[in-house]
Amino acid sequence: MSYVTFKPSAPGYWANQQVKPEDWNSAQWQLKNRISSLAEIERYLTLSEEERAGILLTGTKLATAITPHFFNLIDPTDPDCPIRRQMIPRIEETIIDPSEMSDPCGEDSHMPVPGLVHRYPDRVLFLVTDRCASYCRYCTRSRVVSGVSEQKLETQWDQAIDYLKRTPQVRDVLLSGGDPLLFSDAKLEKLLTRLHEIPHIQFLRIGSRIPLFLPQRITPALCEMLERFHPLFLSIHTNHPSELTSEVKIALERLAKAGIPMGNQSVLLKGVNDTVEVQKELIHKLLMCRVRPYYLYQGDLIQGTSHLRSSIERGIDIIESLRGHTTGYAIPQFVVDAPGGGGKIPVNPQYLVEQNDTQTILRNYEGKQFVYPAPSHQFEPV
Repeated sequence: MSYVTFKPSAPGYWANQQVKPEDWNSAQWQLKNRISSLAEIERYLTLSEEERAGILLTGTKLATAITPHFFNLIDPTDPDCPIRRQMIPRIEETIIDPSEMSDPCGEDSHMPVPGLVHRYPDRVLFLVTDRCASYCRYCTRSRVVSGVSEQKLETQWDQAIDYLKRTPQVRDVLLSGGDPLLFSDAKLEKLLTRLHEIPHIQFLRIGSRIPLFLPQRITPALCEMLERFHPLFLSIHTNHPSELTSEVKIALERLAKAGIPMGNQSVLLKGVNDTVEVQKELIHKLLMCRVRPYYLYQGDLIQGTSHLRSSIERGIDIIESLRGHTTGYAIPQFVVDAPGGGGKIPVNPQYLVEQNDTQTILRNYEGKQFVYPAPSHQFEPV
């Protein structure tokens, strides 16, 4: 029998610095001591030429910042470490493929007011901050996130709330950015209260990588506050099973005990999680943390990320290899966020073999075919 294991992050690189447990377990200490410069990174890692050049040349595109908790997950002996590939800049980020865009999901063109994206009829994306605890090198919003690029996120809070009040078809608001859980409890509570008071908004969502980057932020006080705004959902972002440490598991269980349903959104990344073995370990660990694997995204066409993009074919193969070999709860929906703002498009293996007026021929995960007859026309319609 194989067992799912959750290893702690601490103390790792910081062991010889005698960091106090109360400091390590403080979200404020973690943020204050983020690794953000070439000198700091080289203190702990031997960089390749590509990485060193990337850190020097990509500072105007997306800042570098990694919490000690997450930095501890980097294997210093493995240049292809999946955490390292996600977080350490590389010179390849300066290479722009002709198909890439600064705004691959077309968010800027769907903003009725600055900071509020209204692409789908009944829901909106509310970009409430441009800061994160750590910065992923494939960030979809690298054009505005981290504060170093030319384009700035200029969310108009009152205009956004006013728009939501006078747009009754909106029933679902997703808070994202940046990371909303970087807000203080008081600031986040004030925002959630304003949204919760709008009668036609039925439920709220928060998109966050904080439970992975900064599990120390998920305090009992935060969970108690969030619990007051049900129905409230949390979408977390985890790409590799090693991100799910024992500290993260505690944080996620704390949120689950507060009654907050959680789903995970992964990005299919070359050399990080584009194998069946890694995906299966990831989704099983997520379920052990009471998180439902929700989406597996094909990498967006973000400028300077071609070295991290896997293929749609690989994503389909992974889903094909999961279906029938693990519980359905564990299998995410593979989607492509259509370039230019077309929204999420599900992409699945082909299980429909043939369909006509009398029958549908299907195949199962083993490749066996089955016939499902069409409804008989002799019955009256319901």
